[in-house]
Amino acid sequence: MSNDLLSPEEQVLSTLNRDGSRHWLRPLLSKGKFWRARQAVAYFLMIVFIEIPYIQIGGKPAILLDIPARRFTIFGFTFLPTDTLLLALFMLTVFLTIFLATALVGRVWCGWACPQTVYLEFLYRPIQRLFEGTQGRGGSPRKNVAGWRHVAKFVVYLIVSMVLAHAFLSYFVGIDRLSHWVRQSPLKHPVPFLVMVGTTGLMMFDFAFFREQLCLIACPYGRFQSVLLDRSSLIVAYDIKRGEPRGKRSKTQHNGHSQVGDCVDCHLCVRTCPTGIDIRNGLQMECVNCTQCIDACDAVMERLKRPKGLIRYSSQDTIDGKKQSFFRPRVIIYPLALIAAITGFSFVLMEKQSFDVTLLRNLGSPFIRTADGRIQNSFRFKIVNRAKKPVSFQFAPRNRDDVTLSIGDQPVVVTPGTPVMQPVLITTPSGLYRRGKLEVHIAVTSSLGEKKVITCQLLGPLSPTR
Repeated sequence: MSNDLLSPEEQVLSTLNRDGSRHWLRPLLSKGKFWRARQAVAYFLMIVFIEIPYIQIGGKPAILLDIPARRFTIFGFTFLPTDTLLLALFMLTVFLTIFLATALVGRVWCGWACPQTVYLEFLYRPIQRLFEGTQGRGGSPRKNVAGWRHVAKFVVYLIVSMVLAHAFLSYFVGIDRLSHWVRQSPLKHPVPFLVMVGTTGLMMFDFAFFREQLCLIACPYGRFQSVLLDRSSLIVAYDIKRGEPRGKRSKTQHNGHSQVGDCVDCHLCVRTCPTGIDIRNGLQMECVNCTQCIDACDAVMERLKRPKGLIRYSSQDTIDGKKQSFFRPRVIIYPLALIAAITGFSFVLMEKQSFDVTLLRNLGSPFIRTADGRIQNSFRFKIVNRAKKPVSFQFAPRNRDDVTLSIGDQPVVVTPGTPVMQPVLITTPSGLYRRGKLEVHIAVTSSLGEKKVITCQLLGPLSPTR
């Protein structure tokens, strides 16, 4: 079968040749004002990423995602599995913030703060340019690059990936435990060591091989653009009215008037794009708003003594000559929803106390009748201490003298981070039950002065309704 029958009519992916082979991108480096700003932001974010596990807030790590223990500490507050509402409101706040930012300033996250962009463009690509002899300009490597340079490049990649893997792992195990593991033989902690090796391998695969294809193929964010953006959202855009038709003005002048636009079709905007697209084709899923095409085009316009901004931050409506609308439905709805989510999160958080108590019914018979004719229900109190020190707890029926609690030695002392299951027997007179049920309230008081009231539904013998 002829290859022509299998070849697509147009390029499917910027990293894919027509014959199906990988098209490796080596973007030119355009060091304009946006690149310098992004470089400063990128190095700042790298420092923050490394330093966050060392930061303590209220005696707790700023961020610690302890998955085995199911304890997630974020900005000094520890979320437990029982904090479903808090976690839901927190995640809703994060997503609404992303939606609002995208509606206003487009894919600013992708081009300026995404770890994939930050580390690829400002750490791994500079290493590549250093060893391939293209430092400061990018593009194809110089001819006859010594073999040792390629080996050294991947050795440096490996070292950097190991450092990043350890930093990433510290978010899940903490700095103290990670430091302890690093000083020990891997044989004493084989599972964490294999996790670190696997993480290092994944980073090597991503930043040394997969690279921009993560944004083009794997990341769903670009595919959400059609929903998150509108025609008034700020994007990196090519001014088609000013730029078209393309060509060199000096060769197409007629009677002193230019027959072409400002775009000289130099293709620098394509050669400098880290995802290999042509921004002149309009808004595309592959564009990550990195602004490299803006810096490249502005440099050309400056040399040709023409106004900058042929490619610039703008909106589709502005490029089309329409009036820019700031107040539009999504710009109003998103902030209102975000305020509601933040308010709900703050309210639930302020109501949260330093301990959690959950009442669980034991297995077996729902109740028993004691020798003196009273009804006894068997439960367990699950107590979680959120404080940084041991806390003691007292349990007592609330405003009832006819209910007896048998809970062993009181107070019950609970250390931080370790849930305690405390058995309890609740005994009541049999005549209190209506249709086999009785609701009682149990007050739980901590040594820190905090108090919770637990509602308990007791089961007992059926009796006529009075």
